[in-house]
Amino acid sequence: MITTTSNSPDGNFASDVRVISLVGLAHGVSHFYHLILAALFVWLKPAFNLSYAELGLLMTVFFVISGVGQALAGFVVDRFGARAVLCSGIFLLGLSALALAHAQSYTALMLGAMLAGTGNSVFHPADYTILNQRVSPARVAYGFSMHGISGNIGWALAPLFMTYVASHYDWRIALQCAAVLPFFVLLVLFLNRHAIRPEPVKKAAPGQLASGEGTLDFLRLPAVWMCFAFFFITAIALGGIQSFASVALVKLYNMSLPLATSAYTAYMLASAVGMAAGGVVGARSKQPDRNVAIAFSAAAILAVLLALAAVPAWAAVVLMGAIGLTSGVAGPSRDLMIRAAAPKNATGRVYGVVYSGLDSGLAVGPLLFGALMDGDHPALVFVFIGVFQALAIATAVGVGGKTRAVALQKA
Repeated sequence: MITTTSNSPDGNFASDVRVISLVGLAHGVSHFYHLILAALFVWLKPAFNLSYAELGLLMTVFFVISGVGQALAGFVVDRFGARAVLCSGIFLLGLSALALAHAQSYTALMLGAMLAGTGNSVFHPADYTILNQRVSPARVAYGFSMHGISGNIGWALAPLFMTYVASHYDWRIALQCAAVLPFFVLLVLFLNRHAIRPEPVKKAAPGQLASGEGTLDFLRLPAVWMCFAFFFITAIALGGIQSFASVALVKLYNMSLPLATSAYTAYMLASAVGMAAGGVVGARSKQPDRNVAIAFSAAAILAVLLALAAVPAWAAVVLMGAIGLTSGVAGPSRDLMIRAAAPKNATGRVYGVVYSGLDSGLAVGPLLFGALMDGDHPALVFVFIGVFQALAIATAVGVGGKTRAVALQKA
């Protein structure tokens, strides 16, 4: 199990709130940047004469770079501390928005997406290391809950902010405005740097890092790879929702783009509410994998129902919100599931590798769902979202079973 540096089970409430708020603020910026390109697809498509598949490839490149970088960033976090790594990622996000704002070709957009993916790669290993080190055990589930909520708020705000500025001014100005956010957050983190200070790095024995002995032992754990599979599968579904749910709703329900964008916003905001409830559920439950299974079963059924187009447009917005709510409830239990599977002193590495599954799935999702939209199959977008959510249930149950088996062996 992962330990924290708190002096008591209850820890210091004010300190916990401060750390959770700072990490949540940074995480919200990360998720905001997931969608600064997807929110501008309507403008980028004619500006650069792109297909949906080419637009989806931009998202794929972003998440491929982020996924590979995330697995590596976990090792850097464990070696040099989470604070410096987190700040470097935030800086790169701001730089990427400026690069994208001045892009004159599809190649330049691709390079900007790569830079943004590099910046995005650090957040999960750095964030979860700080939360596990600086938040008391009694409140860590609530910390995970707020971490997820802040991410969803970033996802919800990005389309609203980017489309508003692009509609009233220009898509390049929208990206320039987006660049202000990470630099502001960097200032906030600098002023509160003591609160998120890293634990002293323990020196490895001579030759240990060179030989890899001990450093990679966590990769032998089946539960770690089941967690990776869980994130990969669920992220494919999430990639479809983020990139093409709004466009699919327009075609499937003949609704306006603003209403379809509102449906996506309803999904993200309801997901945030679900995560708040999920924090309470996770804190009171000893079997987080079962919480995840129940929540994703409901989400999968709702997604398939949405694909049937058997309800009016306003009800489709409600269904999107319901999918977000049920998915959100699973969030804190998901992170507790990983925490239980992680060996001591490997926080950054485990979260880096496991969450690279999230980026890998988000890289595959836009390609798959972009192809479905190019083939004019909007209903299949939601069918496949439901299928992937259902497949994730098996991996969650598998992680819980492996973790409990290991706990019984140590008992």
